[in-house]
This record gives sequence, structure tokens and C-alpha cells, in this order.
Amino acid sequence: MTTRRFLGSALFMAFLAAGLQPAWSRTVPSDDGKPRILCIGAHPDDAESGAAGTAALWVAKGYHVKFVAVTNGDIGHWKESGPELARRRKAEVEHGAKLVGYDFEILDNHDGELQPTLENRKTITRLIREWKADVVITHRPNDYHPDHRYTSVLVQDSAYMVTVPKFLPEIPALKGNPVFLYFSDRFQKPYPFQPDIAVGIDSVMDKKLEVLLGMVSQFYEGGVSGSPELLSSDPERQKARWQAVRERFTNRQLDVTSLCRKSLEEWYGKERAAKVRYAEAFEIGEYGRRPDKAEIRRLFPFFD
Repeated sequence: MTTRRFLGSALFMAFLAAGLQPAWSRTVPSDDGKPRILCIGAHPDDAESGAAGTAALWVAKGYHVKFVAVTNGDIGHWKESGPELARRRKAEVEHGAKLVGYDFEILDNHDGELQPTLENRKTITRLIREWKADVVITHRPNDYHPDHRYTSVLVQDSAYMVTVPKFLPEIPALKGNPVFLYFSDRFQKPYPFQPDIAVGIDSVMDKKLEVLLGMVSQFYEGGVSGSPELLSSDPERQKARWQAVRERFTNRQLDVTSLCRKSLEEWYGKERAAKVRYAEAFEIGEYGRRPDKAEIRRLFPFFD
């Protein structure tokens, strides 16, 4: 990998001058037969929001999990921007990765400027091939944020190309197409999210909350929607703010559980599903391999 892949060469040199390290990990797991999962979000918090709980369950089973942010998040704050913010967000992602035990990588696209270019398609294809992914999870294409939409388009455009030997021939093509899934969302048009797979995450919900609460710039400070009022020095107001953020994530996860209750019953059975309080859900994409129930149970070994 060349140094120009992170923030552009000039900004990369600024990072080195500040004593920082580029936000990528090139570790490729050994061929031990365990499934390999690649979660591709647009920003350094998207994959965590959609799949940190299931990732913790996968890691506990010895599966190989990697989270990718396609942009560096360098304008995702009401006050900060540029390399300093990108550095903060890299540290927040790294905290979650170390906590749960998955790998991570942040690409060099500026936040808010992602385009579905041939170069970016090659980058995503390279990531999927290098990880030898069995499962790839990303945004649905009908999303409010252009970076989310174009991340989805790039993954979809790569879904076929990962098996084409003469496309990006320096990286061996995959012999089999991965299963492509989507994170859950609440968008209704042109069609609502379909919870084909639902995973109970009660046992790791606290860990997921810790991952998300560790993303202080985005959630405690409010990201692009924050304001100075959130940065009170009063301990009681700080405590109240942390509690509000925690409740926000808890309620959001409860909403996902309500959305996928029937799917939980299909995978866990009615009696066990009724006990699930927190769940993550995924829609099976029309691209890539179409898994049957036996393969889904192998890739998601949590239902039996």
C-alpha cells in the first residue's frame, strides 16, 4: 500500500509530522477454515452501529471480522475538521476494534466527497479479495447520506468483479462469491428494510454500547449536529448527557428488535425469540451468493 492512500500525500505527511500512524490494518487471517466477515461502512462509526454486537459474537467463535470505513470522517463534527478530527475518529474506531477483537481499516476518501469511481471500485474489490470474505455487509443503496449510498454502490459494483480474474489481476480473484448483506435501517422508499437474518445480542449489548459510547466526537459531542451546550463542565450535566446518549442507543436497538421479531422467531424459535431484548438484523442482498438456511446457520452459528 502506498502512503498516498490516507488523506492524500500532503495530509499524510502532516500526520507523520504529528507523530500519528495511518489508519489501516493489513493483517490477513490465516487459512484456518473459519468464515471471514467484512463490514463496510461509509464513516468511522457506521459498521459499529450496524454490527458491533454480531461482530462480538463472531469473534468469540473464532471467526475473522474486519470493519472498514470508506471515508475518514474528517468533516463529521460541528466544530472540528481535517486531520485532527480524522485522528480522533481513527482513535475511536481503534478503541472499539481492540475492545471487541476485530480488525479495521480506514480509507483515504474525504468525508462527504465519496464518488463511485473506478479507482474506488478497485479499492473495494481489493479489500474483499484480500480478506477472502465469505460475508460482506454494507449500507442499503436507498439511504439519506450520499456517502452511504455510494458505499453501497461501490460494494454492489464489486460484488461481481471480485470473481473476475482479469479485473485487478494482481490480486487473485475469489473462486466463490461472498454473501452480501445490508445493515438495518428505517428507510421506506423504494422499499423498506427486510430483516432476513436476526441475531440476538443481549449477551454483548453492553460491549456494543461501550464501543459506541467510546465514539465521543460523534455521540457525546453530537457529531455534525452538536453544539457548545453539549460540552458542559458541570459533572451533573455531563452525567445526564452520557445517560441520554446511552438511552438513545438502547432505544434504537429496541426498535431493531421490534422490526425483526418475526425473523427472530424463525431463527431461534418462538420461546427463545421471546426472551431476546436486543437484536441486530441484516437483509440478504440480490448480489453475490444466495445462501440457503443451512449456510446461514453456518455463517451465523448463534441459533442452536
